[in-house]
Amino acid sequence: QVQLVESGGGLVQPGGSLRLSCAASGIAFRLNSMGWYRQAPGKERELVARISTSYLPTYVDSVKGRFTISRNNAKNTVYLQMNNLKPEDTAVYYCKIFSVDYWGKGALVTVSS
Repeated sequence: QVQLVESGGGLVQPGGSLRLSCAASGIAFRLNSMGWYRQAPGKERELVARISTSYLPTYVDSVKGRFTISRNNAKNTVYLQMNNLKPEDTAVYYCKIFSVDYWGKGALVTVSS
């Protein structure tokens, strides 16, 4: 049974940093591309970052230079390092296995002074 557990969310001031983690189970983690999505209040869910099985990252333009996605196949975990956070980054963040139609509960990130 597939399971994704996101952690690391919280309240941070503008300009601050957070690191999200997502622990995956029930899949062959190393064989799957992983991604981070976010959904802000009143908006559609959007893909923020993706990392391939060969560790190649891609990002939406709004987070380039500020966010870094990484993965640790030994720990079945994908990370999202978020720096220089802005109020518009406020959202619930979800990790995703691209080959599986499953969503975890997400992690709330609030950027506010």
